[in-house]
Amino acid sequence: MRSIWNGSISFGLVTIPVKTYSATERTSSVSFMRIHEKDGAPIQYRKMCELDGKEVPNEEVGKGYQPPGDDIVVPVTDDELSRLPVPTGKALTILSFVDPSEIDPLQMDKAYYLGPNGASAAKPYALLREALEHHQKVALGKVAMRGRESLAMLRAHDGAIVMHQLLWPDQVRPAPDVVPEDVKLRENEMALAETLMDSLGELDPAELHDDYREAVEELAAAKLEGEEPVAPAPSASDAQVIDLTAALEKSVRAARSGRGESAESASVTPIRGRTATKKAAEKKPAAGKSTGGAPAKKSAAKGGAKKSTARTAQKSTEGTAEKPARKTTAKSTAKKATAKKTAAGKPRAKKSG
Repeated sequence: MRSIWNGSISFGLVTIPVKTYSATERTSSVSFMRIHEKDGAPIQYRKMCELDGKEVPNEEVGKGYQPPGDDIVVPVTDDELSRLPVPTGKALTILSFVDPSEIDPLQMDKAYYLGPNGASAAKPYALLREALEHHQKVALGKVAMRGRESLAMLRAHDGAIVMHQLLWPDQVRPAPDVVPEDVKLRENEMALAETLMDSLGELDPAELHDDYREAVEELAAAKLEGEEPVAPAPSASDAQVIDLTAALEKSVRAARSGRGESAESASVTPIRGRTATKKAAEKKPAAGKSTGGAPAKKSAAKGGAKKSTARTAQKSTEGTAEKPARKTTAKSTAKKATAKKTAAGKPRAKKSG
């Protein structure tokens, strides 16, 4: 890896010589050339002078500064720029140590690895790295690279010190024009949004890759082999869901299913249902006046009435069956009594001598 800038970190009275290396790689991203469609030849960009219309060679290209609001361009030479009093020209001066949350991510620009420049720089380099990591702070300072001064943030990362170039505060645009007006959010919408955030789970950086770049490479390979490029199947997507709550619930189900959970665990109980149940529980009347008891009593009364009717019918049947028996017994008793009386009233017959 080739260093792109050599300087030093000024840490109080400690000076740490460092080399700077690019921490990011942009060559893996997709880039296209402009070509002439008739013959496929690349199109070159020529530096043309707007005054005489002639092409300007690279050795005659210089620098010019145009003051804000002025049409005049002032020529500036490299020799004049080198004599400007830039105190951070070869040193990164640490101004303070702050909490990482105090740095607005909007200010983040390019990232560089800083490595010790020489054996004598190894110990102070390691000391600064360990102090940043143990104290959980980042260093904030200023540095001049490639002809311009910028803010810089130092942090410990993976055993190294990383420098992030930062934009100046006045380079960050405010966002009043993109902020929506007051929007009222319901409680169940917020709860579903948080559930969706939890359902997505953790992200493995190793699984991230550029799908577009891979598709472009497959397209180019197919054309080089003389094959007809196959258009990828469009991703299945349902119609646009207008209901925010329904969209959140569907997203939660999809996120849980994507993590390999079963259909039951992927189901979502609508919060509005739970809210309705809660409200219904709060509206229950006091004891003794429960609306839920009335149907039970009514059913019990119906059951009692049925039992009473059955008992009455049974008694009626038993009474009807006993009446003839009682009448027969009474008649039999009356006959026996009459027979006795008749027998008693008759004169006894005399015995013959």
